[in-house]
Amino acid sequence: MTAWNDHQAKDALNRIFMAAVASADPVKVLQRHLPSPPKGRCVVVGAGKASAAMAAALEAAWPHVDLSGVVVTRYGHAVPTTRIEIIEASHPVPDDMSAEAAKRILAAVEGLTADDMVIALISGGGSALMVAPAEGMTLADKMAVNRALLASGATISEMNAVRKHLSRIKGGRLALAAKPAKVVSLLISDVPGDDPSEIASGPTVADPSDIKTVREIVSRYELDLPETVRKVLEKGEETPKAGDIDEDVRMIAAPSLALQAAADEAVRLGLTPLILGDSLEGESKDVGAVMAGIALSASRKGLPLKGPAVLLSGGETTVTIGRGPAGKGGRNTEFLLSLALTLKGAESIWAIAGDSDGIDGVEDAAGALVTPDTLVRMRNTGIDPRQSLVTHDSYTAFKAAGDLVVTGPTLTNVNDIRAILIG
Repeated sequence: MTAWNDHQAKDALNRIFMAAVASADPVKVLQRHLPSPPKGRCVVVGAGKASAAMAAALEAAWPHVDLSGVVVTRYGHAVPTTRIEIIEASHPVPDDMSAEAAKRILAAVEGLTADDMVIALISGGGSALMVAPAEGMTLADKMAVNRALLASGATISEMNAVRKHLSRIKGGRLALAAKPAKVVSLLISDVPGDDPSEIASGPTVADPSDIKTVREIVSRYELDLPETVRKVLEKGEETPKAGDIDEDVRMIAAPSLALQAAADEAVRLGLTPLILGDSLEGESKDVGAVMAGIALSASRKGLPLKGPAVLLSGGETTVTIGRGPAGKGGRNTEFLLSLALTLKGAESIWAIAGDSDGIDGVEDAAGALVTPDTLVRMRNTGIDPRQSLVTHDSYTAFKAAGDLVVTGPTLTNVNDIRAILIG
């Protein structure tokens, strides 16, 4: 192919994005990571955006094993199961069902023996979906903490460190509650570096963070927390550490594997892929500007590679909401709006970015596409793209331009997938 047009580029980017998502489909990847069935009971628990799909895949893989248990997923992400109960709860801010789910999950692992096995199906989103406030705290306190964290600009690792120390189920405490049963954790990673202790705040994994670090995070981001929460942090009860629990952790899908699947699809489409990393963090608008600079260099100078090519990256950027008005948008649409503004309509550069779970933030789109005329089409609808970036209203801008990517819930979650096509 000697030249790319909008239709070809957008089709290629959609195929690359969906190849990454498909690589993390629990139906395709879960079975080969299963242990041998136990002598005693097999209790299944879990939390996350992919947990229901993982539960269904487990039931299909083990039709003759006596399974019981309960998992929690986000509203709209449930799938039919026959032996494992599915609960739906709120994300990214927990609700009453998040608390009910945690209560039911802790009850499910009570009274087990060494002959029993707990299979924990853990994926991104579990922190909000499974909530058991520390003693002295209420669900309203936990909701206030989540809101403060989401607006602070803190990294996902920092958010999880705080959440773990304010919970009776996260940071290894679920595994502690299941003793002496063997706990096998099947994980789908959505965090930079695939650290098991970070995924859904590591309910079955020893916690490397400590209370001193948590207090420093609260201070550095000037988090406005309820007095009950501050008292819990002052008390300083620690989470389980290495040696406190036995761990059998199996990573069944991860951002690095999803990006490799995207790269393989790019090759089939006649593009040279370059994976820039699966753990990129930072402010969405800043990362967008940097990525635009790399794309312009590739387009004009052939560095770091010549087109036709695609630059691939993953990870989780952040959006810091200031004190001014804020519109609708997620980290992927904000990344793309910043990228488009920096590209300034440069020819032969297209991009896609989206959350692999199908929901960018709290809106109904996975992300969006950028074409050379995206800014023109936004302005033709009366929208000022630069002002939309300032007010974090990127979703509205891309919806007006007709460039949103809507997949619906994908029932998996390996974080954000970004691809920039150089024609």
